[in-house]
Amino acid sequence: SPPGLLLLTSFLLHVEEGHASPTRLVCDNRLIQKYIGEAKDMEKRVGQCQALPALSCPTVLPLVDFSLQQWKSKSNETKRREILCDLALLVGATAGAQGQVTQECGATQLSQLYQHANSFLLLLQTFSWEVGPWEPGCSPRSMEQTHVTAIFLTYRQLVQGKLRFFFHDLAKDLCK
Repeated sequence: SPPGLLLLTSFLLHVEEGHASPTRLVCDNRLIQKYIGEAKDMEKRVGQCQALPALSCPTVLPLVDFSLQQWKSKSNETKRREILCDLALLVGATAGAQGQVTQECGATQLSQLYQHANSFLLLLQTFSWEVGPWEPGCSPRSMEQTHVTAIFLTYRQLVQGKLRFFFHDLAKDLCK
């Protein structure tokens, strides 16, 4: 899909050899605002789908709420790893829901959400401040949900919350 591809392309254009430099994504505040807008649009569109059935097999979603005070005390690498854990769980939940939703409207929105969330996941895996690869052996706080709309709500909250603040924190160092 163009939006997921756009995210990945815009990011890859700013990758230096060996390390990704999230400078444009982080320094251009309009980009994160665009992704927040897209998350809101997807959430709104899935809410307009007619008669979305409850998921027969509940999906596990990360709890993405956070305390700003605690968040500020974490290192950027810790924040990145936390967001990666949340995204990995969200991508898995979206994929699981895709297998259960046959209705075209819901399936289309889930496919778009999967591409967006997966793009952020791939993107955040490309840069780190500590040596060593990212390992998905994390267990974020989570909850089971049977409503498809909860997946979209979680994604919007993640982009609007942790991701936006993470990019804001990175901008302090990168955008001088």
